Amino acid sequence: MFRSRSKEEKAPAADKAPLTDSTQPRHPQAPKGRPTPKRSEAQTQRRSVANTPTTRKEAAKRQRDERRAQLEKQRKALAGGDERYLPARDKGPVRKFARDFIDSRFNIAEFFLPMAVVILVLSMVRVGALQSIALLLWLIVIVLIVLDSFVTGFRLKKRLAERFPDDNRRGAVAYALMRSLQMRRLRLPKPQVKRGAKL
Repeated sequence: MFRSRSKEEKAPAADKAPLTDSTQPRHPQAPKGRPTPKRSEAQTQRRSVANTPTTRKEAAKRQRDERRAQLEKQRKALAGGDERYLPARDKGPVRKFARDFIDSRFNIAEFFLPMAVVILVLSMVRVGALQSIALLLWLIVIVLIVLDSFVTGFRLKKRLAERFPDDNRRGAVAYALMRSLQMRRLRLPKPQVKRGAKL
């Protein structure tokens, strides 16, 4: 009586046991159905869990540190020209070519600040002739800068269309003209080509 009941109870239990497919290959070192992670991966995961901030203050401090590190990378990239860490406005082959185009030539606009200082000093001298000369110099400098910027922008636009016909060139000419207003040694990213270099 007891035997028959125990056999009947064991039979459904055996039927409920999962069937394993003996034809499916299984990794010998993967009893749980997945490969054991490498030691380096396991250590990285443990470190990430250990470094997870637990409070709001720690999270804010960590964000500040990460931002500071990112800004430092960008600063070094601007000094050395490393494309990986440049700001978004300076990235890409189109922007690089625009920078090199400006850096390879003399631009009247880059001498605007020194000339402006000289003209300002002349205009402050209380001599009528010098003040007239200063006003005339202002007009000449502005006209020359406008003409030079127009010619530079036209040439750059043509070169960009030839060199990068399928790329997005929007804003590249304005970006280059803004760079031409800066003195060469103060430009960021730093110039990577010499004056007179052929592109």
